[in-house]
Amino acid sequence: MPIQSATPYLNLNGRAEEAIDHYQRALGATLESLLRFGDMDPHCPEARRQSVMHAVLKLGDGTVMMSDGDSDGTPPGVGPVSVALGMNDPALAHHAIGVLGEAGRVMQPLIDAPWGALFGMVADKFGVHWMLNCEKPAS
Repeated sequence: MPIQSATPYLNLNGRAEEAIDHYQRALGATLESLLRFGDMDPHCPEARRQSVMHAVLKLGDGTVMMSDGDSDGTPPGVGPVSVALGMNDPALAHHAIGVLGEAGRVMQPLIDAPWGALFGMVADKFGVHWMLNCEKPAS
């Protein structure tokens, strides 16, 4: 198959570093790499040198990439894309939806979904929408 993977890329308008810390706390994400504009362009304006040009977070077997982008501080508008997380630890799912919902909005609290999982949706303080689907332990 020619396509090897599809990875969400978040433009966080000047808040990527804050988002990295938040996603590490909420989801146990691991920062795999981070490049700043000043690392790549020695002629970059001083005000932009420390802005995140590109960051890679690992979430289990998945990857999310992000950037500060234009850095004007405006949250991205709601679009047609959400980040879907498959989980297998109900405690982590409850923790994640709680932390992601801080200063954000829980749109669907975790419920026992008809397909046999815990499911919830949240828009975080950066305007990113997350869908959590957590396998329930076998009884």
